[in-house]
Amino acid sequence: MLKEFKEFASKGNFVDMAIGIIMGGAVGAVVQSIVDILMEIISALAFGQGLENLSVTIAGVPIAYGTTLTALINFVIIAFTMFLIVKAINRMNALVPAAEVVEEAPTTKVCPFCKTEISIEATRCANCTSHLD
Repeated sequence: MLKEFKEFASKGNFVDMAIGIIMGGAVGAVVQSIVDILMEIISALAFGQGLENLSVTIAGVPIAYGTTLTALINFVIIAFTMFLIVKAINRMNALVPAAEVVEEAPTTKVCPFCKTEISIEATRCANCTSHLD
């Protein structure tokens, strides 16, 4: 079981996924810091107080809509920040020239008589012994 886990953990996909998760957490912390700063500015300029404290009283029942408003503004800021990050990454990737794909010459062909895959240099099929041109 330890051997199987070692094989799984040493695969490239597992390592790539782990790096992606760690990088995602780091980017998330940066984005949250930006959101916190912007929320303070928005709250101070627009309402003069924290958005979480906003509420309205209807029939003697207070309805706190500030938390919902805060969550909505957080979502918009996070989505826009992530959009800008992805756009910057895509722009950087466009600047890097793509590696040329070199197509290798085929090493096998299919026998026209029995449809078996054979060497490209074969003059006779090993399966059906037909002469090949």
